[in-house]
Amino acid sequence: MMRALLLLLLAGFHSALRAETGWREVEFSQLSDGNVSALGRAALSIRAAEWRHAESAHFVYHYFQSFVAGPVSVEAEFYYGVVARELGKDTTVWERKCHVFVFEQPEDWAQFKTRGQLDPWTGGLHAQGELFVLRNAQTRWKGHTLAHEVTHLVIHRFYGDGVPRWLNEGFAEYAGVRGFAAFHRARGYRARPVSQSVDPARFIPLAELTGMLDYPAETERVMTFYDESERLVRFLSAADKRGFGIFLEAMAQGARVETALVRGFGSRFPSLEALEREFKNYASKDYAAAD
Repeated sequence: MMRALLLLLLAGFHSALRAETGWREVEFSQLSDGNVSALGRAALSIRAAEWRHAESAHFVYHYFQSFVAGPVSVEAEFYYGVVARELGKDTTVWERKCHVFVFEQPEDWAQFKTRGQLDPWTGGLHAQGELFVLRNAQTRWKGHTLAHEVTHLVIHRFYGDGVPRWLNEGFAEYAGVRGFAAFHRARGYRARPVSQSVDPARFIPLAELTGMLDYPAETERVMTFYDESERLVRFLSAADKRGFGIFLEAMAQGARVETALVRGFGSRFPSLEALEREFKNYASKDYAAAD
């Protein structure tokens, strides 16, 4: 009786998934795109015989249990649309699907981080058009990591690899928390995005922040890097949403920050110094939290 009930519930679950995301479980050999990167192969080498595979409208999934990966597909498709609309981009012309690797066990994720030589704080990763996430089935509120990584994917698809680290991470945080809150509002929760203020004592001068080619070497500055980058993206987008789009495009094409600012915002921010004068106070105040 219990087994029959479980099978009935799973059938209903998969039927709902198919209706909402186009989800279908297939063998690896039957995937529409079975090409994975070296990092993807490293992931699939962990408990190699246990991976299962599926596709939704825009993604290919590799996972261990469908009741964990299924909800990931619902969120991923939702965030995909939210980020594309935020950027004013049309994704209908994309033909190749992104691969998503869903880990469930922290020990598997730790092994993957070691094999992939990832930063120790990594809770999710976008690399070469692939997403790698850890999803604990026992945790009700999953956080915005998946939304953050899907944002990186969309940025990669539309702008390539030219977007500077601070801008890429800042926009992923900005769009990620907005997408995460929107997802839960659509399901009846009173969710609002949260923007973390920056401690004035830890503020990174914009000339330094925008000149960084990678994350700060000091672990304690990494969170400031994320928070300040997100606040800067939020500030610029609020100042002029269309102008921010022009700024982002210019930065992706290799323009200097000052040049991109003039292209996007004209005389309002003629230099980094002028931008910092307006931004520094905004960065440290809690009232700048998102709507």
